[in-house]
Amino acid sequence: MKPQLVIFGILVIGYIIYNLFFQIQDDKINTIFNIIYASVIFAYISFMAYSLLKKMKK
Repeated sequence: MKPQLVIFGILVIGYIIYNLFFQIQDDKINTIFNIIYASVIFAYISFMAYSLLKKMKK
């Protein structure tokens, strides 16, 4: 479970760093990129929950 938490932390830190320093100037593209990045983060959260439930079942 620890490697999954490290990857999750890297994703969150990458999201924060992008929003602080590397934003795209076009607002529409920036919003689309933020939505896609947040969707990836939430998908990874669901993957972690699924793998945890699968381990608990065994």
